[in-house]
Amino acid sequence: MHQTDQDNTELVRQLRTDIQTGQLAIREAYEKTADARAMLRGRARLVDETLRKLWLAQKLPVGYALAAVGGYGRGELYPASDIDLLILAPDDANEDANKDPAVERLIGQFWDIGLEIGHSVRTVADCLREAAGDITVQTTLLEARYLAGNRPLFKRFTNEYTAALAPADFYKAKQLEQAERYTRFNDTPYSLEPNCKENPGGLRDLHVILWTARAAGLGESWNDFRKHGLIDATEVRQLARAEAFLRHTRIRMHYLAKRREEKLMFDYQEGLAQAFGIERTDAKRASEVLMQHYYQNAKLVMQLNLVILQNLGTRLFPDSDDLPRLIDENFRIVRELIDVPDLTLFEREPRALLTIFRHMQDYPEIKGISARTLQAVWRNRKRIDAKFRRDPANRALFMDIFRHDRPVMTLQRMNQFDILGQYLPAFGKIVGQMQHDLFHVYTVDQHIMQVLRNVRNFVLPECAHEYPFCTQLALAFENYWLLFIAAIFHDIAKGRGGDHSQLGMADARRFGREHGLSKEDTELVVFLVSQHLTMSSVAQKQDLGDPEVIRNFAGIVKNERNLTALYLLTVSDIRGTSPKVWNGWKAKLLEDLYRATLSQLHGKPSAICGTVGERQEEARQLLRRNGLRPDVEAAFWAQLDPVYFLRHDAQDIALHSRVLYGRWDSEKSIVVARPNPIGEGLQVMVYTHNQAELFARLCGFFARLGYSIADAKIYTTKHGYALDTFVLLDPSEQLPYRDMIALIEHDLIEMLDDRRAHTPPPVARMSRQVRHFPVTPEIRIRPDERGNHYLMSITAADRPGLLYALGMVLAKHNVDVHTAKINTLGERVEDTFLLSGNELAQPSGLVRIEQELLDAMQV
Repeated sequence: MHQTDQDNTELVRQLRTDIQTGQLAIREAYEKTADARAMLRGRARLVDETLRKLWLAQKLPVGYALAAVGGYGRGELYPASDIDLLILAPDDANEDANKDPAVERLIGQFWDIGLEIGHSVRTVADCLREAAGDITVQTTLLEARYLAGNRPLFKRFTNEYTAALAPADFYKAKQLEQAERYTRFNDTPYSLEPNCKENPGGLRDLHVILWTARAAGLGESWNDFRKHGLIDATEVRQLARAEAFLRHTRIRMHYLAKRREEKLMFDYQEGLAQAFGIERTDAKRASEVLMQHYYQNAKLVMQLNLVILQNLGTRLFPDSDDLPRLIDENFRIVRELIDVPDLTLFEREPRALLTIFRHMQDYPEIKGISARTLQAVWRNRKRIDAKFRRDPANRALFMDIFRHDRPVMTLQRMNQFDILGQYLPAFGKIVGQMQHDLFHVYTVDQHIMQVLRNVRNFVLPECAHEYPFCTQLALAFENYWLLFIAAIFHDIAKGRGGDHSQLGMADARRFGREHGLSKEDTELVVFLVSQHLTMSSVAQKQDLGDPEVIRNFAGIVKNERNLTALYLLTVSDIRGTSPKVWNGWKAKLLEDLYRATLSQLHGKPSAICGTVGERQEEARQLLRRNGLRPDVEAAFWAQLDPVYFLRHDAQDIALHSRVLYGRWDSEKSIVVARPNPIGEGLQVMVYTHNQAELFARLCGFFARLGYSIADAKIYTTKHGYALDTFVLLDPSEQLPYRDMIALIEHDLIEMLDDRRAHTPPPVARMSRQVRHFPVTPEIRIRPDERGNHYLMSITAADRPGLLYALGMVLAKHNVDVHTAKINTLGERVEDTFLLSGNELAQPSGLVRIEQELLDAMQV
């Protein structure tokens, strides 16, 4: 080995040690001082010194220069951030300068000392060409900082780059880029595991401000912006605090994860709260307290981002042919934005804080609020105090917003700018509040906004194809705007402790009394808030074929108006929890319950709860339509008892009769799979000689294929055949339903007829959500009114194979399953079963079964 190579090897070894020691010292200093800025700049300086030493030792040709770009160029390096470098090559460099041995050796040594390097080797002309065609490259080079090598070359690069930079074009490109980024994150900062860098309201929103202002020559710091009149001293302080919080969040995430991790995953939220020194309260975990602060901070960042970028846009595009259009003496429209000529308006007349949003409803061409006006709204929002709320004129104006035909976007804007939370303090308390129930994917306030949007969609003509039945009901509903008030209040009491439905009901009643709602309308809103979970529970957990279930529910709703309003709110609520929770099966259950209850209220027999004779007659008519001659069903129906006809609707009865015509005593199993006729998924009919552990074996078979069971009807004929019907859904949304039909029919028949030992479904890994927010398994088994059957309700964390495990316990104790209503809510299941078995009637046996079922539900 040459002496030079030995020297380089020793240098690399020494620098690797220096980097490790230096980074450890930086972390120790940060943990003592909690100075995020010092930590970021300290790591950047440490890397600067290291790279310069390597550059000098490598003895690159004198024509080259080394520059830091991106966040590193800005002088900020997070604990696990990679290091973006630009190696500037002279104009006459070979096209493959990237493969120059000296350059390749240098890059290799960067990695050898433990630095994650992202690098490019370009001439000045290359840089300008790449920047012109790619806004990401242009942004990265905007913050280029000299490190080593040919300083005149670097200076020429910065001069030519600046000369080529078009601030107005840069602004437009960053606006489009930000809009695309927002879309990727569903335009909300309120996901339960937000990305603290890229999410709306994250660090990237602050970077966009800095980049755009820097490109426009308006400074590089918040104080520079104040000097140029873009923001005031208060907003400088708000930006500094918001930025510091996000910096601390990202730094601590890197340290906790021991890698570059920007997503605030459940795995780290408790540890992150501990790093911030946050403790749990009586009502909230420490992580919930932290995350609520995070969301409030994100909301502020989005607000400031909007204000400053609008101000920058005004600077960059000062000339306009649009003349102001007066709305009244206080408001005007300028460039499709509402604006106040006199910025003291909100101070003099606080009611204007509501009037501005009411005007925006009347003028759909208004796309937003001008930056100067938005700043004034923001600064004066706390003038909405107790006295303001008591003013009858303000109350009337607030109600006008609900009565208008465009309330949802207005309420969303009022929430975005903190006006809604100021007017309704109870709403302000749930802004940014997490919901750790494993099926809501939004914070409470964002969920409410989703529900409002869903309620609104029912009366939009363009959405009629998606919600035809809901649209029909909504368009005929008098005072439909009351549903928006119910949506606002239905979850407003979450996080207080106690039953949020009852607490919210009290809030809704007080609101109705104070805002002049009639007694009838107030009672409707109060009813909806108090019962907003009831319809979902009845539809998904109880037997809708039981007339007593329908009678009891009709007794709760009392009249058609309450029923229709509750149905519309329930659909909106379920659809607003998570894109994965709603499906066609739940839609069918809710619509069936609505129609059956409506018939009950009108004193008419329900199609769902019809008599045995009515169901049979309807099924016969369907069979005739399918070309089957009269009485072909008689032999099969002779093997069925009235319970079968009460638990299956006419469509299923006709299907079974058509498939089993002439084969009701077949020695071989019969399996028919088809696309679910009422929505997505598959419907699978199984007809076979009854056999031990059949329910568990079927559940295991479907679990191995990756399906979840949405519904199961289990029946045994008089002559000992099992006639079971399952509705299957694919949680992964990757299995092609039609393509799986032949496989299911073949393999399931083979499993049943061979009576071979079945293979349990694979043990699945516990999801992160369940691991950090576990569901305590609960079970309740009680006899029905006649004492012949037992109703079993379970609550547990969902996992593949759960029904199989439960079925094996029941089979072990000779317990038969007659029906199973499977209700999956994200990572949580709330299932209901109808059972029979001698051991259930014995107290000691019942306790033993319950304990074994609880053990089977443990994750």
